Amino acid sequence: MTSHNTYLADTQLADRYSVSRSTIWRWSHNGRLTKPVKISPGCTRWRLADIEAWEAEKLSHD
Repeated sequence: MTSHNTYLADTQLADRYSVSRSTIWRWSHNGRLTKPVKISPGCTRWRLADIEAWEAEKLSHD
């Protein structure tokens, strides 16, 4: 499965960055993290491809 077809939950992102779920949501609302995709009512996820692109951009600016 490619990263274009993979979606991550807030818990997975929290683990990835060693932060809390609320931090993931705060980053998303503040524009620090990519916007999530609403899959269905009660199911919101982030595209792995978007996260990887965001990480690459962040690394290039550091």
